[in-house]
Amino acid sequence: MKKRLLILVVFVFLAPAVWAQGCSMCTKTAASLGAKSAKGLNRGIIYLGFVPLSILGTIGAIWWKYNKNNS
Repeated sequence: MKKRLLILVVFVFLAPAVWAQGCSMCTKTAASLGAKSAKGLNRGIIYLGFVPLSILGTIGAIWWKYNKNNS
């Protein structure tokens, strides 16, 4: 149990440092592009994030409804 907790804590604290590099690259790329291209890049990021968040939201809503009915 302690080993799993340690792995979780390490992952939580190290993961943002790894993910932040991608954000920096996107910012520099968008800054070097024109306004129209930067707007397209932002829309693409939102489009790519929409599907996984929709799936997770649907699963969460079903889980919440199922647990609410069992209580």
